[in-house]
Amino acid sequence: MVNVTLKDGSVKAYEAGTSILDIARDLSEGLARNACCGMINGEVVDLREGVKEDCNVAICTFDDPEGKRAFRHTASHILAQAVKRLYPDAKLAIGPSTEDGFYYDFDDITFNPEDFEKIEKEMKKIVKENLPIEKFELPRDEAVKFMEEKNEPYKVELINDLPEDAVISFYKQGEFTDLCAGPHLMSTKPVKAIKIMSVAGAYWRGSEKNKMLSRLYATAYTKASDLEAYVNMLEEAKKRDHRKLGKELGLFCILDEGPGFPFFLPKGMVLKNTLLEYWREIHTRAGYVEIQTPMMLNRQLWERSGHWDHYKENMYTTKIDDVDFAIKPMNCPGGMLVYMQEPHSYRDLPIRAGEIGLVHRHEKSGALHGLMRVRCFSQDDAHIFMTPDQIKDEIKGVVALIDEVYSLFGFNYHIELSTRPEDSMGSDEEWERATEGLKGALDELGRDYVINEGDGAFYGPKIDFHLEDSLGRTWQCGTIQLDMQLPERFELEYTDKDGTKKRPVMIHRVVFGSVERFIGILTEHFAGHFPTWLAPVQVKILPISDKYADYASKVEAAFKEAGVRVETDQRAEKIGYKIREARNERVPYIVVVGEKEAEEGTVSVRCKAEDLGSYKLEDFVKEIKEEIKNKTKRW
Repeated sequence: MVNVTLKDGSVKAYEAGTSILDIARDLSEGLARNACCGMINGEVVDLREGVKEDCNVAICTFDDPEGKRAFRHTASHILAQAVKRLYPDAKLAIGPSTEDGFYYDFDDITFNPEDFEKIEKEMKKIVKENLPIEKFELPRDEAVKFMEEKNEPYKVELINDLPEDAVISFYKQGEFTDLCAGPHLMSTKPVKAIKIMSVAGAYWRGSEKNKMLSRLYATAYTKASDLEAYVNMLEEAKKRDHRKLGKELGLFCILDEGPGFPFFLPKGMVLKNTLLEYWREIHTRAGYVEIQTPMMLNRQLWERSGHWDHYKENMYTTKIDDVDFAIKPMNCPGGMLVYMQEPHSYRDLPIRAGEIGLVHRHEKSGALHGLMRVRCFSQDDAHIFMTPDQIKDEIKGVVALIDEVYSLFGFNYHIELSTRPEDSMGSDEEWERATEGLKGALDELGRDYVINEGDGAFYGPKIDFHLEDSLGRTWQCGTIQLDMQLPERFELEYTDKDGTKKRPVMIHRVVFGSVERFIGILTEHFAGHFPTWLAPVQVKILPISDKYADYASKVEAAFKEAGVRVETDQRAEKIGYKIREARNERVPYIVVVGEKEAEEGTVSVRCKAEDLGSYKLEDFVKEIKEEIKNKTKRW
């Protein structure tokens, strides 16, 4: 007998060799029906896997990330099987699960969207056949021969790259067998809701030196209703695409002359500057000072910071007077130099130094995506220098600041704590102390968080904030990184109470992250309908005809005097046309003026599709001024 510790901490005894699926059945028939894979001591395994010794066991369903991956990995095999049935000469490459679904790469075949329905029909047939999925293993030589007989050269190449003594695993369903590490479902039956989303070209192994393959992107869910909801979300996301709205609303553009380098247009600059004014307002209140460091610094600095060794492939470099220089990919080393400009006492700490720094990072052209992935962006950095006993309070302060910002925009978020990566600097003791500092602050705040093993920065552990937008998509924006390495490398000091020299501890943190990316996220989150305080144009005045141009000018002057951003549409167009245009521009308030309004000193107000009725001009000006001041939202 072996003792199995379950997710809830309870311990049950089972015969050695009892499968994960049988354990699930013992716990609940419903759990067994919904199980996709299991975990033994944190390692993801098939439901077929048996327990051999005392261990921790978790049963993963589609609601768990591991279960979702196993489910969709099985769906990728169903896709490959369907393609091989319909196009026997197609060659198989790879077919992993992804965050939102899965894909499979094929050679010796091209696909068109017209083919999707036929392939989906065959996939549904395979699901209906309820084919058992069986795992078997072969020594490497036999595995190579097996795939050579099936005329699958890409699989042969993958196997040959494995160690000679490797035991190679395969999964079989009906007539179809694929090289795969798993895990997979027990049969094809549960994969009932499948949809092929798109086709694209993809280089074998991601190298431009290799052949271009045909990649089918698809997704799968346990229920048709969930698949339908996902497809509807994608359609809504297309309407909200910040690249489309950015062009329509005159916010920004990215031109062929500068791929990955955004141009901000007048209205986009109003939006960006308003966001930065808010940033400065809350940081001044929180006790930050603002600095600015150069965009380009010499190689010696980047070697000292560790970036030259750990980050050089992402940096743009040049020579000045035969000396290597790099355009900064991060603001941190410049912040170190600022700290070093004068001696510091423990009484000076913490020092909270903020910087809106323009940074440049080399990104492959295929990764560029509007404002979401660019080659230069403004980072709302801050570096906090402190004594070790100030760590928890400073982290709490940053968490409160980030919470205030995300709450203002209506974002929910979750927190991840990322620990030491393989490529890192510093001692085990330093990393443990830093990690415990972050954990302690989150625990004292009572915040839930997920441990993200091995995903910290090379200089320290970090807390990442993943916000959720109005479509349920998540974005990693805010981060808090505790750093005990850079202060050591730059030999930063402060004089302690006893007169001795000590090293300060440093926090790197951002709230927006990339300001440009945050604007892209906000654009899609609000579908271009920015809150009034943030909107580039807050009020659009529409005179019914030229006869009321003078009154429209008076109304415009009243708004401008109150600090409201306002435009007047004086074109000789019908009022219905003007209203439609203003709505398309996502202006928060549309003010219509005509004979009645001019006589009574009023304005007729519309907000999105809602008619708010008539207001006294001075009353509405006062109301909108308060809305902007308090950053509230009427709709």
